[in-house]
Amino acid sequence: MTAHADGRGTAVAEEQTLDPVTFEVLKNAFVTIVDQMAEQILRTCHSFVIYSRDFSSALCDPEGNTIMQGSQDIAVHVGTLHLTAKAVVDAFGEEMRPGDVFMVNDPYLGGTHFNDVRIVRPVFHDGELICLAESNGHWADMGGSVPGSFDVSAKDHFGEGVRIPPCRIYDEGTYRADIVRMVTSNTRAPEDAEGDCLAQVEATGVAEREILRLCEKYGHDTVVAAFEEVQDYVERLTRKRIAELPDGTWETEDYIDFDPDEPEGLVPIKVKMTIDGDVVRYDLSGSHPAVGTFLNSGYGASFSGVVAGTKTFFPDVPLNSGFYRALDVDLGPPGSCVNAAWPTAVTGFCSGPYEKIMNAIFELWSDVMPDRAMAAAFNLEYLLVGGTDTRNEGESIFMWYDWMAGGWGGRNGKDGSNATSPVFGVGLAVQPLEGQERLSPVITTSHQILPDTGGPGAYRGGCGVEKGGTLTEMRNTVMSYCCDRARSVTWGIKGGLPSYPHGVWLNRGTENERFLGAVFSNVPVGEGDTFIRPSAGGGGFGDPLERAPAAVADDVADGYVTVERAAKDYGVVVREIDAELAEYEVDEAATEAERERIRAARHGWLEEDPEGVAERYRSGELDLLDVLRRHGVILDWGTGELLPQTTEQFREMLRRRASSHWDTPVAAGAA
Repeated sequence: MTAHADGRGTAVAEEQTLDPVTFEVLKNAFVTIVDQMAEQILRTCHSFVIYSRDFSSALCDPEGNTIMQGSQDIAVHVGTLHLTAKAVVDAFGEEMRPGDVFMVNDPYLGGTHFNDVRIVRPVFHDGELICLAESNGHWADMGGSVPGSFDVSAKDHFGEGVRIPPCRIYDEGTYRADIVRMVTSNTRAPEDAEGDCLAQVEATGVAEREILRLCEKYGHDTVVAAFEEVQDYVERLTRKRIAELPDGTWETEDYIDFDPDEPEGLVPIKVKMTIDGDVVRYDLSGSHPAVGTFLNSGYGASFSGVVAGTKTFFPDVPLNSGFYRALDVDLGPPGSCVNAAWPTAVTGFCSGPYEKIMNAIFELWSDVMPDRAMAAAFNLEYLLVGGTDTRNEGESIFMWYDWMAGGWGGRNGKDGSNATSPVFGVGLAVQPLEGQERLSPVITTSHQILPDTGGPGAYRGGCGVEKGGTLTEMRNTVMSYCCDRARSVTWGIKGGLPSYPHGVWLNRGTENERFLGAVFSNVPVGEGDTFIRPSAGGGGFGDPLERAPAAVADDVADGYVTVERAAKDYGVVVREIDAELAEYEVDEAATEAERERIRAARHGWLEEDPEGVAERYRSGELDLLDVLRRHGVILDWGTGELLPQTTEQFREMLRRRASSHWDTPVAAGAA
């Protein structure tokens, strides 16, 4: 299908019928109710994944339109919850009764991936269906061929886990345990799955209780009117803000690293944005066909990426279906990587198209709203280790499910955020390692900010982190990694440089060292194996040779940039006075000379023979960041083999986003 925002083109009421005080009280009450749902889940969930806030909630009207989101919901979920609610309404319609509760996880009905299980409760007052309460939680495992249900090699959904169409799990208040256990028994942690399910059910019960309380206090008609008027309010506000902007069309593209079914080369995701009066139109129809792995996205998740990317530039506007009505989103016909159709594998959408769509939209809006301009942020990544835990008698299945913070892009006038949750969902918490170690035989050996991962720029990208671990008492264990951007490395804008490639190293520094890459699954591992991986930083904003030398020296003192990269990336020669006291000073004369040398040479670096650059890397003459930032060459980082097609595409991207801006300095506030 071609996805469009609901309500597109409809006339919104110019005035609200509720008095302003009642309207504001109820509008904020709806947000509070969704936040109360979140607190209920946080206190009663069973899995560590959901406890780390990989969940979201919503209130929807009887047609499924979102009434309101909460204040800490995950970005990727919020643009899809209304589609799930509509799927339940379509499936059951007038058959819904008080006390019913429904379950669904189908990504081909507007959801995200199979791990995101949604619980939907219809709320009735005086015998009338007035709204739907919905809770989404990421279950740690949904079955499938690998622990955690993230199988990179899956080409269709049959290897990804249990697909749940809308089904009734409470029938007029009676728990249908047989239906729930039919689902959970196909997971590797059935007790956790059922516990999370019941926590989500209770969360929707909290929403029902609070909505009915509002009906008793303010009256049925007032609350129902408020459901409609909060959506109209957000639509009016959004359209007004859009109408104040200049009309025009902007285009860009981002990339998935590769399609395993084709020769090496970056996979383009193309985004065209048109502001037309009070509507923003997005066209993604030029994107690549679905890839031969699970890094595809269904229409719901791609629509959510458009919503989240746009909403980032309107942070003060509340989010509900009124916001969606001001967007016209064309994903093109089914079959692309951004509009994958059944049964195409889509579990890795979050590391594939989703954040690429968001970052592309960041770049487009950076031209429209230069005061809010921001370069690309690091890519969401998941590392999963699963097998049999042998630490105690009565061996049990374990799943160590980990994600990291990373760097956001440099901004116009300000550096990017260091070690921050992914744009996928800023409410996502880093999991406490103490809890992980208690639950799984995986010991964290290091977890720290990684210097030089922030993309160089006049305003530096935020730094990523590095995390390492050791596997202890286990057997029959495999490792999987859902990520990307080992090749389409997080990029800068307006002259800024890229950050750092993703990828997992196994047993690094030993004779058994292996670079596993940024996308793999089902790799056998065992007791005593070690691993380490970085998260990328954000891309740089503006020419790094325009960064204040004192700011570079401060970065060195703070451990964000090394002395070596200060000279290579920024042309700033920093002398160490006392490293223990973090005292450094800039050599002004040497800095001026080094910057002139780099200015004279850097355009030529991007034209050097890629194979010659690769050979110099393999010989140790150049390091990874020399190859990447100076020469724009992409290699297999494990073998040093040149990737010629990828390099050609990456260099073209660098010319467009970086080198074409080097002779025109960007002043803060004037991107």
